[in-house]
Amino acid sequence: MNAADVETETGRAIRGEGTTEAEWHSWSGLAKLPVIAPQDLVPEGARAVVVAPHPDDEILSVGGLLAHLADRGRQVEVIAVTDGTASHRGSTEWPAERLARIRPRESNKALRCLGLSVEPTRLGLPDGGLKELRAVLALKLAALLRASDVVFTTWRKDGHPDHEATGEACALAAVSAGARLVEVPVWGWHWSHPGDARMPWQRAFRLPLSDDAVRRKRAAVNAFTSQLLGDASTGSGPVLRASTVQRAARPFEVIFL
Repeated sequence: MNAADVETETGRAIRGEGTTEAEWHSWSGLAKLPVIAPQDLVPEGARAVVVAPHPDDEILSVGGLLAHLADRGRQVEVIAVTDGTASHRGSTEWPAERLARIRPRESNKALRCLGLSVEPTRLGLPDGGLKELRAVLALKLAALLRASDVVFTTWRKDGHPDHEATGEACALAAVSAGARLVEVPVWGWHWSHPGDARMPWQRAFRLPLSDDAVRRKRAAVNAFTSQLLGDASTGSGPVLRASTVQRAARPFEVIFL
């Protein structure tokens, strides 16, 4: 979920801690969203394919769902678009070469926390450069998808250029393959606010998570040590902000269908 302070062309700014989890928790709109169950979202015989712009996006978006799917024996595939090598720009403690080794290992450890032994397919595209490669990414993804797949990825208006480009590429690839697309807000919770009309609440669903799935998702988030520690070489705080970690402990996930 790499992001320094970012503002997209549409003004969805990613700055500071963003909207607090207490603000989201106090909004009744989340509780009123229609509920969908894991087995209905990914029916028997279907494959869940999670396309993550950066290592950790697969956990922050649908980590709880993946824990439930693991328990039900559903087939899960994870596609890592980048290796997240741009998460610590200008750092001598976390240079790109080190991140290229560490972040995929963190992702593997996180997936094991959820009960999955899957090895992600790594496309190796440049972190921070996906906007210009949407068509290339769409072609690569289309070649990996099946018509029976349910594709999960970051929302096309999530506020981070890599997240948006990945969502757009997945939309094209899903149409090409005849697969079903599910978009998930990650940075959207940061820049938006309760009731924000920029969020497509009309197509939002709430996926309740068991206590065990929440526990496993939190353990999975904690696997991303590189993103949870401050950087002494630059003086920067953790890449995963406290508000982001708090959101990952919700007893539900929200998806856009």
